[in-house]
Amino acid sequence: MFSSLMPQRKEFFELLAAHAEQVVAGANATLRLINGLGDGGANLAALVAEVNEHEHNGDQIKAKVIERLHQSFTTPINRDQIHALVSDLDMTLNVLQSVANALGMYNITQSTVEAREMAALSADACMRLSRAVAALADKNRGEETLNLCKEIEEIESKADKVQHKAITALFKEGANVWQTMKMREFYSLQEAVLDACQDSAKMIEEILIENS
Repeated sequence: MFSSLMPQRKEFFELLAAHAEQVVAGANATLRLINGLGDGGANLAALVAEVNEHEHNGDQIKAKVIERLHQSFTTPINRDQIHALVSDLDMTLNVLQSVANALGMYNITQSTVEAREMAALSADACMRLSRAVAALADKNRGEETLNLCKEIEEIESKADKVQHKAITALFKEGANVWQTMKMREFYSLQEAVLDACQDSAKMIEEILIENS
């Protein structure tokens, strides 16, 4: 009876996958939000609220994972790695929330080509991250999972170049100082989403190596 009250080992994988799904949903909402800037028909406030909701959902899942870790004598993978991965996923959602909320904070009302491209790259990386997390439970999918992690790192590298191009464009002669400062910070937040995705991918790679 006591053992039946203990969290099932597969539950950890299910919770991690559910958390990653919230990351994807948050990234997609952020993409729609940034693409909707300047479009009078877009309900931007609703999209910001949607991103915040996904971040809140992620917090609840993270809390449940940590609770399960305290309840469990054994875990399917190293408990420190589970904690690290769920924290990295949580950070990704936190930064997505910061991106969404920064639009109102900095009064950004128009999008740029680079902002839209970075948002699309973030959504792509988050989608691949979710697929990699979902595949963790199946040891036979190790190669597939590793390839997804490498693709995330390639996307992050591409985003670095987009950010560099965007910031270079901001400092052209005659640029508005306030506009330059706020957009530079906004691009940095967008890049932080990719960095958090990459951190998650590296943790997944570590898990694969240790459990191969």
